Amino acid sequence: MMISKQNAEHYVWGNHCDGWRLIDEPERSIIHERMPPGTSEVRHIHHHAKQFFFVLAGTMTIELDGAEYHLNVHEGMNVPSNIPHQVFNKSDQDIEFLVISNPNSRNDRKVIESKCEK
Repeated sequence: MMISKQNAEHYVWGNHCDGWRLIDEPERSIIHERMPPGTSEVRHIHHHAKQFFFVLAGTMTIELDGAEYHLNVHEGMNVPSNIPHQVFNKSDQDIEFLVISNPNSRNDRKVIESKCEK
């Protein structure tokens, strides 16, 4: 079956961010996400899931274990399990990206203190 944003399960998260569950299986998930300018997710870890973020549009800022990286279109970053991370859109345009988790990251997220909250 063909999968797209038009037929995938859609959800809204954070401050007007969108997610589309393209694949939602116990052993993996693939989510297409969109973040408007000035938005971010909470800093967190996954105890089991390893994730790969891949930018489709815009420029993503990702904090990974205290270091900040900027990912452009068609660039990605691997995030091992148990590593604190947080995605930001510090640009003036929407960002769109894929998040591939193995195993599925549902119910495997622990929010931790943000670096800017210290």
